[in-house]
Amino acid sequence: MDRRAFFDLVRKGILGPTLDGDEVSGCEAILDAMDGAPISWCAYALATAYHETAHTMQPIKEYGGDRYFFRMYDPKGERPALASGMGNIYPGDGVKFCGRGYVQLTWRNNYKRAGEKLGYPLEGNPDLAMRPDIAAQIMRRGMDEGWFTGKAFDHFLPKQGAATRDQFVEARRIINGKDKATAIADYAVTFQRALQGAGW
Repeated sequence: MDRRAFFDLVRKGILGPTLDGDEVSGCEAILDAMDGAPISWCAYALATAYHETAHTMQPIKEYGGDRYFFRMYDPKGERPALASGMGNIYPGDGVKFCGRGYVQLTWRNNYKRAGEKLGYPLEGNPDLAMRPDIAAQIMRRGMDEGWFTGKAFDHFLPKQGAATRDQFVEARRIINGKDKATAIADYAVTFQRALQGAGW
């Protein structure tokens, strides 16, 4: 793929009219992680990151702060059974294993699985999920294998050729049900056109 052509096309569309260094480096990390994937999968990964990062294309830490993370994820918080079931068994785990990255990896069990599959010590150092290259690999592997909701790329998107907008709408189920599904589908259509124009 001609990455210069890709960036020229997204500059005219979704990320334009100018691109800053963070937008470029974030897209590069995702393109690297998606290498060899079908075009619709790559487009949807880019669109998901664009939405989940408030258009910055950089991994982010979940909003809310320590008190919120304690309430939501800590074994001493408001959902102790869920927390324990997801591996958050020690005081402080709620803050330690809050959402990070392009797709908000959350809970000790999920950090442990991602780390084991990708070869990074994510359970011991969850902030590694904030590195764009690692965040992009987590997103790719998780969307390939259905880590987040049990749904994966191949449940909704073609392995050959372009996806339709309707297929992209349904693909939101890979990450978060139907929340903002139509907006993200529109982003995916735009990214898919740029990928096509650049020869993906």
